[in-house]
Amino acid sequence: MRTIASGAADIVPAQALATKLESGRQLVVKLGVDPTAPDLHLGHAVPLRKLRQFQDLGHTVVLIIGDFTALIGDPSGRSTTRPALTREQIEENAATYIEQAFKVLDPDKTTMRRNSEWLAPLGFADVLRLTSQFTVARIMERDDFQKRYREGVGISLHELLYPMAQAYDSVAIRADVELGGTDQLFNLLAGRELMEKMDLEPQVCLTLPLLEGTDGVQKMSKSYGNYIGLTDAADEMFGKVMSIPDELMVKYYRLCTGLPVDEIDSLEAGLAAGDVHPNEMKRRLAREIVALYHDEGAAHGAEAAFDAIFKRHEIPDDAPVVHVDHGETVHLPAVIKQAALAPTTSEARRLIVAGAVRIDGVAVDLPDGVFDVPWSSLEGRVLQVGKRRFARIQA
Repeated sequence: MRTIASGAADIVPAQALATKLESGRQLVVKLGVDPTAPDLHLGHAVPLRKLRQFQDLGHTVVLIIGDFTALIGDPSGRSTTRPALTREQIEENAATYIEQAFKVLDPDKTTMRRNSEWLAPLGFADVLRLTSQFTVARIMERDDFQKRYREGVGISLHELLYPMAQAYDSVAIRADVELGGTDQLFNLLAGRELMEKMDLEPQVCLTLPLLEGTDGVQKMSKSYGNYIGLTDAADEMFGKVMSIPDELMVKYYRLCTGLPVDEIDSLEAGLAAGDVHPNEMKRRLAREIVALYHDEGAAHGAEAAFDAIFKRHEIPDDAPVVHVDHGETVHLPAVIKQAALAPTTSEARRLIVAGAVRIDGVAVDLPDGVFDVPWSSLEGRVLQVGKRRFARIQA
């Protein structure tokens, strides 16, 4: 129970989970995911890591791909209705999601299901019977629905059906435990409620905290640019972990690594007592995370590369080569964009002005409004943007 409870935000009800775990039977542990985006980051992996703990304890893990509920769109935490996805988008995202999820889960111990198996065949009469199990008042208890209603923001009728559809997933597989983020607690409780009304043993709801990104403020998200992707290169992953605020280290250890709870408790106590240096603790965290998604060799290699850049200020030998068309001068923001070191030329100009651009390790210092530089100052040299982005410029 201690291992499962570590890092959890809510366990409802906790005693029921303890009873289920003590029963000695194989529990059915469920996580439902709507494939609304193709790329996963460490935040997405938090519930997957908890599923892996259940697997390691011998329980049955069911990963439900919400190919049907994705057509509705989960309204959790949303201030507007989600745009509809096509079947093709859902299938493409699902394939990528599954591939990346198995970086965490043991594929031999994972049962994959799609909720279109049981939701698509339901007729209108079936849907009416299910909706009769919930009241409008109950559904409108959701904070996001209340907020949108108060502010006069539209709520589509199909969004009100989402908690019911997710709840029926739990009925279909007879779930003992369902996992989700803290923003999913309402949906998880709806599953527990529906199982009770259908005379089934109700599931336990286990939620996990949302993971803050590298900025330490916003939840991890590609849209905030503060994410650590599961498919990031080892060097990139290591560097991003090293950039998180120190106060998030213990949370990352609990939610993002496979270390035993006792060992994490010991590290936390050592940090609080001043017996463990924060930098050493963060380095180990970075190595642990990189090793999970790459391997031990890659983790140590990434640490060495990090030291070469940040401790000895060396330029990496394997910086990608970018070939640039040129005259006697080149427009530096355009070169930065072409080298994929910035998404746009306007962003590249901003980075130059901010002093975030270097050529062979020397900061670029241009007069105001002048962004053209001699080609000779770039040819064969390494262009650097920020701390971890490099490109060698060639004709």
